[in-house]
Amino acid sequence: MTDTIAFEDFLKVDIRCGTIIDAQPFPEARRPAIKLWVDFGEEIGVRKSSAQITDLYTPEGLTGRKVMAVVNFPPRQIGPFMSEVLVLGFPDAQDRIVLASPGEVPNGSRLA
Repeated sequence: MTDTIAFEDFLKVDIRCGTIIDAQPFPEARRPAIKLWVDFGEEIGVRKSSAQITDLYTPEGLTGRKVMAVVNFPPRQIGPFMSEVLVLGFPDAQDRIVLASPGEVPNGSRLA
């Protein structure tokens, strides 16, 4: 377990639900990754992310999938690609990343 934080610190992290609308291979990345475009609804819009999820996912199978992401981190340059959000996932028993999925909630819904 990591250090304890105050509830107010947790509230600063803006975790939202979105739908992947496009996914492309990212061969320029140092580690295998997929470029994602995620629709977070009207308030936030479409944001990009680079995700190291190639062990369990292909770009073709990701379109339409609901995901959760941190939307208020600063953008990060990943090679030639600007990642704007951090898509969330958990390592399985083989250390492969499994995407966190919120179920059927509207795009842009904030984790409460």
